[in-house]
This record gives sequence, C-alpha cells and structure tokens, in this order.
Amino acid sequence: MTRHLSARSRLTLLYTSLFAAGGIVLVTVTYLLLANNLRKTAPASTTPPDPQLVALCNGSSLPNNPTELRDLKAKCASLYANAVRAGAHAQGQTSLHNLLLYSLITLGAVTVLAAIAGWLVAGRILRPVHQLTAAARAASEQDLTHRLALRGRHDELRELADTFDEMLDRLDRAFASQRQFIANASHELRTPLTVMRTSVDVVLAKPAPTPDELVGMGIEVRMAVDRAELLIDALLTLARVERGRSVSDPLDLAAIAEDALDRRTANGLVIREMLKSGPVVGDGVLLERLVGNLLDNAEQYNVPGGSIAISTAATDDTAVLRVVNTGPVIPPDQVDRLFLPFTRLDDRTRHDGFGLGLALVSSITAAHGGTVSAATVPTGGLDVTVYLPRRPSGGLGPPEPTGMPGSPEPAEIPSPPEPTGTPGSPEPTGIPSPPEPTAEARVAQK
Repeated sequence: MTRHLSARSRLTLLYTSLFAAGGIVLVTVTYLLLANNLRKTAPASTTPPDPQLVALCNGSSLPNNPTELRDLKAKCASLYANAVRAGAHAQGQTSLHNLLLYSLITLGAVTVLAAIAGWLVAGRILRPVHQLTAAARAASEQDLTHRLALRGRHDELRELADTFDEMLDRLDRAFASQRQFIANASHELRTPLTVMRTSVDVVLAKPAPTPDELVGMGIEVRMAVDRAELLIDALLTLARVERGRSVSDPLDLAAIAEDALDRRTANGLVIREMLKSGPVVGDGVLLERLVGNLLDNAEQYNVPGGSIAISTAATDDTAVLRVVNTGPVIPPDQVDRLFLPFTRLDDRTRHDGFGLGLALVSSITAAHGGTVSAATVPTGGLDVTVYLPRRPSGGLGPPEPTGMPGSPEPAEIPSPPEPTGTPGSPEPTGIPSPPEPTAEARVAQK
C-alpha cells in the first residue's frame, strides 16, 4: 500500500524547496555579478618575463648609459604592472571560487535549519486541524458537547473552527429535538394503546360480560384506534414534508381556502372570509392540509360564540394567508412554543389534539419557501399569517383576476369581532381594523 506524505510533511517540503530555490538564485546572481566585474579588468600578459630583465629590474647590474637606463626603467615599470595585474587576476579567481564554495555550504546548512523551522511552523499552523479531527472523532449522536473554542487571530483556520462549532451546535439541537419528538410521539401513541388495553382488561375481568359492556368496549377501542390513526397520519404528513416538496402545481390560496370552508360546518362560530387571489406554486395536498390545520386550530381553541376570520391576498412577490380567531388569552412569551411538535399550552390541554397542527403549518410553509408568523390578540385568541412566494404572472396557470392590470390590490384582512354570547359584552357593529399584536413570533425557513 502506497504511503502518502502528511500535510505537515508536504508543507515542510514546500517551504524548504522554496527557500532552497531562492538561495540558489541568490548565490547564482551574486557569483555572476562578481565574475562579470572581474572580467572587466585589463588582462595580464601570458608571456613569461625575461629572467635577465627581472634581474636588471631587481638592481643587480644597472647600465651607465642614461638612455639605456631610461629604457630599462620603462621596461621594469611595464613588467611590474603586468605582474600586479596577474596577481590581481589570480586573487580574483581564488576569491570567486571561495565565494561559490562557502555560499553553497552556507546555503545547505541554512536550508537544513529552514526545514526544521518549517516543520515546527507547519505543526503550529496545523494544530487547529488536528483539534478539529479529534473533535470530529469524539462527536457522536450521544455526545455532541465537545467544542474547539479556538482562540487567537481571526484567520481562515479560526473561521473553520468556529464553523465546525456552529455545526455541532446545530447537530446537538437537531438530535435533542429528534429525541424529544420520538419521546413525545411514543407517549402519544401509547395513550390510545393504554385506553384499548384498559377497556379490554376491564371487560375480560368480568365472568360474564353483558352485550352492552362488550359494545361499550368496542366503541372505546374504535375511538382509540381512530385517535391513533389520526396521529399516525399527522406523523406521516410531517415526515413527508421534511423530505421536501416534490410537486409544483399552479394553485390559488383563495380557491384552497374556499374548498376548506365548504367542507366544514360553523359549529356555533361566526366565520368571516375575505378571499382574494393568492397565486402560488406548490403541492396542493400539503397546502390543503396547511389551511385545514389553521382552521382546525382556530376552531378547536376558540370560545363559545366566537369567530374566525380568514383572508387571502397577494402583493408584488408574496401570497398571504391569514387566519384570526377569538379564544383564550395567550401569554405573548408562549407564542414561539406553538410551532413546536407536540406542544400544547396549559390553557389548551383541555382540548383534544396532538400539538402537531401548527408544527405542520410551519413545516409545510418552509417546504414552499415561505415564512409563518403568529401574534396574540389582546382580547384573546391568535393571529396567524402565512407568507408564500407568489407565482409569477407569466408562470404556470391562468392569470389571476385583479382590479387593475399588472397591479393587484391587496385585500384588507379583517380581524375577528368581539366574542358574542358572553354576558355583558356589546353586540358587534362591524369588522374593526386589525389589532396591534402584542407579540410576534417569526418562524424562519428550516
């Protein structure tokens, strides 16, 4: 099996190679410049000097004739100059050779020191990467608490470490939410099973149960089965949404809301609607479930004689669905929790339900690229608004009817009237302006 060099070794090799290449270039340039300067000096004569002339110049025997003495001095001066040039040339060549030799020896020694320094520096630079690797190996589904918490300058490695810590935070929250979801789902599924077992055990404990007791047991078991079926259907829908939207049909929120209203009865509540075109692209089944869940939630957590106001509208780039209902006063700081799975507020536990309605609304909205917000109504109730990307006018499906070409008029979204049937409350005289919300929770796209 071929062994590859580690990142530290490769970095060290790269640093050393660059240093050695730079040193070689420096030595070469210095050597060439010095050699070029030495060549510019006048070359010495290569002819060996005459021994007699050398002896005469050394003063062993001088001529008496002034003319011969002058000629001898000139020849001795030329001989001396040529000897000086020859000595300078020899000394230059020796210096040039020594310079090259010592430079190469020094370069080799410094390169070795540079390799050692590069090894140490590479290890220091790669230390956060080793910490990242150790944290990744230590992380598991059961333990995601380890963090790098890298300190120092904000460079690329610090950014990588911070990103890894943020990823662990998200995974930790996701696994904790998944464990909580599984625990809640198990508890909710155990409830109908417990009811069925209790009903069967009570009847079977009697020596001779009457037909009425058997029928009562069957009714209780059937109701428990229906509840379990509804829960499983909600869980399957939630799982389908989490996998992502696979259908993109041209739809209209107004038509979906109208169909949902046609399939339900008022049940003693005042239902007010203001439906204007809200063109979107999405999964019709999921959007029908979204509208149905909002209406179910508004009806289930209402008060006797209360009201539900539903409206749809569209702006330049957004289709809006809004459902406002009367009901008990909800603490503003509890609005965020309404979109969590299996969450029911204290004053809402007296109603039947699984706590998945608004969680499905949030998931379906996110799957369609939208957002959902909720606000409490000061007099009691909840105001939920869904924002979805509007279908382009040149996209699929027929154009939506508008009051002015190319510029749809946004519909005024009514707010619910004061609950009727409560002693001492005045009769509603109309639909007032929407109340200012006391709290608003934005559920971002997942």
